[in-house]
Amino acid sequence: MERVTGIGGVFFRSGDPERLAAWYEQHLGVNSGLQGDMMWQQEAGPTVWAPFPQDTDYFGRPEQQVMVNFRVRDLDAMLAQLHDSGIDPDDEVVEAAGVGRFAHIRDPAGTRLELWEPAD
Repeated sequence: MERVTGIGGVFFRSGDPERLAAWYEQHLGVNSGLQGDMMWQQEAGPTVWAPFPQDTDYFGRPEQQVMVNFRVRDLDAMLAQLHDSGIDPDDEVVEAAGVGRFAHIRDPAGTRLELWEPAD
C-alpha cells in the first residue's frame, strides 16, 4: 500500500501573513519559504496525527480548529528564549511519563501552539 511520507506543509489564514511569517521565523526558527527563501527543514522525529473531540478546550479558543505541535530539543531553553522576547507560555509545563514535556504559547494572531520536548 502506498502512503504519505510526512507533513509537506501547514497552511492557514492570516490577516497579516507577512507579519505572522516573520514572527514564526524570528521566535521559532520556522521559515515559510514563500518569499523564495530556503524552506524550513525539520529534523526527523515522531509526528502525532490525532483528531480531537469537537468540544475540546485543548486548542484554546472554540473557533480554533487545528493546533500545530512543534518538537523542540530543550523546552526550558526555548521557553527562556521566548520569555526574553516577551512571549510566555499560556500555562505551566506539563510532563507526560514516557511521552515528554509540553508547553503552550500563542502567536500574534492568538493561535495556540504546542511545544513538545519528546521523552528520551
